[in-house]
Amino acid sequence: MALVVLLRGINVGGHRTFRPATLVERLKHLDAVNIGAAGTFVIRQPVTRAQLRAELARHLPFDAVIAIRPGREMVGLMSRNPFAGQPVRPDIVRFVSVLSGRPRLAPSLPMTFPASGRWLLRVLAREDRFAFGLYRRHMKVISYLGRLDQLFGVPVTTRNWNTITAIARALQSTGEPSADSETTVTLRSPRQSLAAKSRRQVSRT
Repeated sequence: MALVVLLRGINVGGHRTFRPATLVERLKHLDAVNIGAAGTFVIRQPVTRAQLRAELARHLPFDAVIAIRPGREMVGLMSRNPFAGQPVRPDIVRFVSVLSGRPRLAPSLPMTFPASGRWLLRVLAREDRFAFGLYRRHMKVISYLGRLDQLFGVPVTTRNWNTITAIARALQSTGEPSADSETTVTLRSPRQSLAAKSRRQVSRT
């Protein structure tokens, strides 16, 4: 089973810089593939998550928050279409935030930042370890993204949808199956899930 590694806060603003190609070379025995410059890697050789974390700790020149997810989950994201009905414009970026652990908090979604006025970041829904949202290209967005840790109670690392697409393509080239290959999952916020449950109960009466 392939794994996907997402490092947090790498090569941002001249801080915690490193060359992804160097890490790929040191992990060549795991058939590692680099995706972009933000610290995203596809590990195509079988390895346990514990072993992979140990390898990363040995080769990274600094401590980092690391999210590791099964490749099939990342491929499955492409079939869920979490951004259906959302605007597609040059000034709006679709993103996926990957939670590094089980969320300790379950906020009511969707949620916008700031809470009033013109929104700059909108968290649409969460499904397991993935949160989906939109943000405008604006300087203040970085500070709002930093609040997602508090929102879910665990560290998160964020990638835009183009990066997620590139990850899925790298995995599909290896024949990685989708987690949703037999089941189509519709993403809902907690509020939408409650409404759907109420409709089902009404239909049974």
